[in-house]
Amino acid sequence: MKMTQMSKISHKLSFILCMMLVAATTLIMTGCNDKATQEVTPGTSVSVESNVLGEGDTKFTLSVVDQDGNETQFEIHTDKETVGEALLECGLVEGDEGEFGLYVKKVNGIEADYDKNGTYWAFYINGEYATTGVDSTTITEGDTYSLKVEK
Repeated sequence: MKMTQMSKISHKLSFILCMMLVAATTLIMTGCNDKATQEVTPGTSVSVESNVLGEGDTKFTLSVVDQDGNETQFEIHTDKETVGEALLECGLVEGDEGEFGLYVKKVNGIEADYDKNGTYWAFYINGEYATTGVDSTTITEGDTYSLKVEK
């Protein structure tokens, strides 16, 4: 009789250990998922995997920062001469031509229009506010460019 009881306990223990192993494997596999979820609070910048757009021999990085501080990185490939031409070719920006060049109103589908809401797209080169417009800035490979919604 003791053997039967020991056998039952052994089977139950084996079952429990197998279930723990299945649960641990499930947790590990879920943790290996390459998509990270991160809570974003306003004013916090979040880095994300780079999106690759365009075709060409020249490449540069563009960072797009929305009004809430969310950041999206793009790797642009192009044969165009200026940043503006490359971004227009990729369909990443929209705007109006004016006497000072391209007035960018939309980037990656996000609108910033000073006439509507007092915001605009600020253009940065290597982290510094650009002194040239997006369409008059010659692409320099290795430089990083940013467009940020500002008020």
